[in-house]
Amino acid sequence: MKRAGEYEADRRQWKRVAAECACVNVRKTARAVTQFFDRVLGPSGLRATQFTVLVAVALADPPTMTRIASALVMDQSTLTRNLRLLELAGMVKSAGGKDRRTRFVTLTPHGRDRLTAALPLWEQAQHQVVRRVGGARWHDILQELSAVQTLARDSQGAS
Repeated sequence: MKRAGEYEADRRQWKRVAAECACVNVRKTARAVTQFFDRVLGPSGLRATQFTVLVAVALADPPTMTRIASALVMDQSTLTRNLRLLELAGMVKSAGGKDRRTRFVTLTPHGRDRLTAALPLWEQAQHQVVRRVGGARWHDILQELSAVQTLARDSQGAS
């Protein structure tokens, strides 16, 4: 059992993790931004996560699960769960390719309509974020986020 002094040393480290950890702070920010976009996108019936997956499906060329997962920096199982719900709602359809390992995902007309209808709400949310942060600062933030993302991807598997 730890003594009070050892517990306090641990507690100081835990506070440092909460204040400085890249993972903790990026995830907290991502949750806050997601909650904000969920509120603004609410009238469309889409959540921010659904909206971003639909955008990735619309932009993927070719629209394979692998390409969509890569664009979203999402593992295949999480993407599969997200797509299953969108498929049940009639917004996407999936089909196997020539190779069993390849699955293609496309927007249905209903999915395209829902995505198009949500765009003005996304514009509203995006405008609020950029306006509050400032255009130049937002541009800098995007560059920094890209750099952190690249660092994390390049570091996978490295110890």
